[in-house]
Amino acid sequence: MSEAKVLTPVQTPETGGRQTPQPCAMVIFGASGDLTERKLVPALYYLSRAKLLPDGFSVIGCAKTQYNNDSFRAKMQEGVKKYLNVSSSDNPILDAFTRDIHYIADDFGDPAAYGQLKDLLDKLDRERGTGGNRLFYLATPPSFFPIIVNHLGAVGLAQPKELGKNWTHIVIEKPFGRDLDSARELNRIVTSVFKEDQIYRIDHYLGKETVQNLLVFRFGNGIFEPFWNRRYIDHVQITVAEEIGVENRGAYYEEAGLVRDMIQNHVLSLLSLIAMEPPAIFNATAVRDEKSKVMRAVRPIDLDHLAEAAVRGQYVEGWCNGERMPAYRSEPKVSPQSTTETFAALKLYIDNWRWADVPFYVRSGKRLPKRVSEINIRFRPAPHLLFKGTSTTEIRGNHLSIHIQPNEGMSLRFNAKIPATTMQIRPVTMEFRYEDAFGHAVPTTAYETLLLDCMVGDSMLFTRADFVDLAWELITPLLDRWQEDGRKGMSFYEAGTWGPPEADAFIDRDGRKWQEL
Repeated sequence: MSEAKVLTPVQTPETGGRQTPQPCAMVIFGASGDLTERKLVPALYYLSRAKLLPDGFSVIGCAKTQYNNDSFRAKMQEGVKKYLNVSSSDNPILDAFTRDIHYIADDFGDPAAYGQLKDLLDKLDRERGTGGNRLFYLATPPSFFPIIVNHLGAVGLAQPKELGKNWTHIVIEKPFGRDLDSARELNRIVTSVFKEDQIYRIDHYLGKETVQNLLVFRFGNGIFEPFWNRRYIDHVQITVAEEIGVENRGAYYEEAGLVRDMIQNHVLSLLSLIAMEPPAIFNATAVRDEKSKVMRAVRPIDLDHLAEAAVRGQYVEGWCNGERMPAYRSEPKVSPQSTTETFAALKLYIDNWRWADVPFYVRSGKRLPKRVSEINIRFRPAPHLLFKGTSTTEIRGNHLSIHIQPNEGMSLRFNAKIPATTMQIRPVTMEFRYEDAFGHAVPTTAYETLLLDCMVGDSMLFTRADFVDLAWELITPLLDRWQEDGRKGMSFYEAGTWGPPEADAFIDRDGRKWQEL
């Protein structure tokens, strides 16, 4: 299968009935960081090129690095050219786009910088017609979240200038806390300054087209929902694999680890969309209500039988794409005695009527053979083998694969007779690919959709406070236990493999296998 083409701003999808945002200004804290250059500004340029941004839209970057307007604009132009593969013919459009980008040098703790920010926002209201509408994006390390929030409140930027006439929204990047207590404390601080309906806790996985399509696939088709339950589904597998190691994020990863970085947010969000009940209506409140119900029904991880419920691993030296890769403990800013997990596999159960006794196997890791995110629904086998005594000795079960990245789409495997004079059966696959079906690749990041949703006030694809709380309730006891155990129970795997042997034994004990990816 060929990978999807890189989407340039020229290849724009139909806008359909999307609401156009009101004129506004976006403030990015941490604007000199990797996220802004790789994702946020390229996504904004994509939207601008597709004429999806409002007139007067302006960006203000805030960070410690001592840029001025011109040097910051030049850096953002380089990022757009690099990560969107735009051609030289786009230079005039890119120049026009970056003219509306401004920069303020700020260590996030200087009250004077927030006064300068307020003055610049007021100036943009007058000169660019941004109407007092503000979107604040926190793309900083989590330790700065409370500092920025409190300063925005102190200078009067947390609430709309004129109630009912304009809006103020704040986007908070993951991780939202590092355990249950810290998440609750952060939420207390943020909600003391901003109202809940102003807060957008972002998980970029929820902006991916295939993830959004889960709702349409399940609830927009009459043939799938009737068998979406324990009677027909044997088990579910969710895999989020990364080929890269920790790169230059060793210090962060030592504090976070795989479970905090991937499973507590991305993977549990995917699980909730797969398992949720149909919402009564299609709006943010109803959809997020159903997602939270799933999390309330997830059975606590059995710490007394931990080997049957979870596996943690860490990569050692190995080969990836013909190159020798170092062990995690040899990465920069990583302790030589580190017990931080770079791989984890969990078996979860959802104790409700629909999913009772159906295991959900989730796994995620660094330095795996390839970058892939996929959900596999494995159906129960046919209850009676009709074809005994024929050339067919085994009929494999059906399964549905939902490909989130890199080749966005779905595939359904079922059994068919091989053309021959004897009865021989083998599995065949029907495939749907976004690029093939709709004539263009999906957007290069998930941020295009999410940024627009923030501007129009649609919070459906963002994580609500109760979901964050419930996810940490599930995960924190496991993390605490692993911290107590130290090296005990830690498994190791070579870089470039699909995780430790214990992860295979973990699912083999149940008579199942991980899906080949």
